[in-house]
Amino acid sequence: MTRVIKSGSGWRLGWNPEAEEFQGLVAGEGWAIELTEAELNDFCRLLGQLAGTMNQMASELMDEEKIAVEAESDLLWVQVEGYPEAYSVQLILNSGRRCEGFWPEAAVPGLVQAAKVLKVF
Repeated sequence: MTRVIKSGSGWRLGWNPEAEEFQGLVAGEGWAIELTEAELNDFCRLLGQLAGTMNQMASELMDEEKIAVEAESDLLWVQVEGYPEAYSVQLILNSGRRCEGFWPEAAVPGLVQAAKVLKVF
């Protein structure tokens, strides 16, 4: 299986099944973090759940209302903040490396789409 890198304006996601320790990659403008397979799986799963929650909240909020929704696993914490149609994403690793990442609103639609299909071959 070969290495996969998906990228767009302000984001990158990567998967290298042949890497020894860190098979995943998440990146934004000017930063990158390598992730274990379990961390990458959790990130993609939690991001998808949060994106779904934001879509569901669209009919519940007034147009000017912003919200913040978070989800976490044993490995990482993810938060989305903003309006259902335009929100930012923040990531914090809870494992030994203690890293943090952020994607602005403009980068999020592409990031969410890529996270859904990164490991689908």
